[in-house]
Amino acid sequence: MDTKETTTNKGGAPVGNNNAGKGSQLSALLHAALNANDRLKLRLGVEKVADAFAEGERWAIEFVFDRFEGKPVAKQEISGPDGSALPVSIPIELVKPNGTVS
Repeated sequence: MDTKETTTNKGGAPVGNNNAGKGSQLSALLHAALNANDRLKLRLGVEKVADAFAEGERWAIEFVFDRFEGKPVAKQEISGPDGSALPVSIPIELVKPNGTVS
């Protein structure tokens, strides 16, 4: 049996961090409002997005493609303080069982 103390929960957040659940009340209210009256508000909202998409509205096009295709991966360039490449080597020191370095 593993006796190592767990510092993160199943989702990777620190144990005791409940930030992900804070929006659950708002989510529940929003779902209830959108699902009321045979989902009328939900359908009207989706139709407005679809109309804006058809009219070529940039925000609607980005919204639809982000939902269907996924958002593009953000690329980040990491460099040294002077703009040069970062070193990618790791020095390795081999130590023999008697303690001498080879």
